[in-house]
Amino acid sequence: MGSAIEQALDLTEARKKTYRENGVSYYRPWIFMITDGKPEGEDEEVVQQAASRVKQGEGSKKVVFFAVGVEGADMSRLAQISVRAPMKLQGLKFGELFKWLSASMQGVSHSDPGEVMIALPPVGWAQV
Repeated sequence: MGSAIEQALDLTEARKKTYRENGVSYYRPWIFMITDGKPEGEDEEVVQQAASRVKQGEGSKKVVFFAVGVEGADMSRLAQISVRAPMKLQGLKFGELFKWLSASMQGVSHSDPGEVMIALPPVGWAQV
């Protein structure tokens, strides 16, 4: 889990660098982690380092990170990683989650880069 978060952050930074080098404006990227919240086979230090990077990225407005727990997820663990409250997927509402994500991105794409607040559609797929 920690390694995957680190890789997502690295890939996001690389993509933003490419955009900057080519003069392409972009919105703050969103990273979604859908998980059971239980890291398997990696040291606690790796997860803590990833959580630290998430918090740094959020604090410096470089990224928006969403933690989504599936049924039985360790939500308290996810709360340690994410700045915003983790959301718990209701049952198997993956379709609704991705429809919400698509509608949200559509709203973001119609805003101005750098705009601070953007109204998002209601979340019908999760419990906060």
